[in-house]
Amino acid sequence: MTVPVDSNDLTISAIVPVYNEEATVKAVVERLRSVPLKIEIVAVNDGSNDGTGRVLDQLYADGQIHQVIQLPKNQGKGAAVRAGIKAATGDVVVIQDGDLEYDPADFPSLLEPIRQGKADAVYGSRFHAGPRRVLFFWHSVGNRFLTLLSNMLTDLNLTDMETCYKMVRADLMKSLPLVSNRFGIEVELTARLAQAQARIWELPITYSGRTYAEGKKIDWRDGFAALWHLFRFNILSRKRPSK
Repeated sequence: MTVPVDSNDLTISAIVPVYNEEATVKAVVERLRSVPLKIEIVAVNDGSNDGTGRVLDQLYADGQIHQVIQLPKNQGKGAAVRAGIKAATGDVVVIQDGDLEYDPADFPSLLEPIRQGKADAVYGSRFHAGPRRVLFFWHSVGNRFLTLLSNMLTDLNLTDMETCYKMVRADLMKSLPLVSNRFGIEVELTARLAQAQARIWELPITYSGRTYAEGKKIDWRDGFAALWHLFRFNILSRKRPSK
């Protein structure tokens, strides 16, 4: 029998990978700091060419974030996430995009299955009856199609494989043999968690997607890349986590 843990005894390491998010990253940090949990904020600047790096350095100097990692050149979300995971010191790790699409006010509910000892990882689903901004039909279709293919290969029954909010026990997250540099990290995380036979829960979250005019970076090319990553990580390079 697994004994539940008090939420106050758990530290969440929020990995914030950012690329050219000068306009939003400070607001994201403010949202994270408003959550009534112990949160370590690890920001990773992925070679931004705007003022993002300066904003992060100032937030660190002001004591608003705990760690800042400045990557010398843009390598992609996966590389930034992997750098953040390596630096994280908390009990649980979650990825927080540097825009305002995802709301960390959902963290307490996502943490609950892990706190109770029922889950090793919890996915926040944008398609699981949670409040969401109505946007692109074909983007939604693409996400659902990729989730279906992922489920077929992993034998999971997720509704949103591509979600940013994947909250995972830190010891498990650090053991996963992750190699993705770009948006393939979402596919790889799911494949590696399935291969580790992790207990995965899924809960609805609030989602306010951006338009491309507002700075959304994922497009149809990333969708085609995800198809390759599904094949790559579920068939060509199946791996168990390191001990």
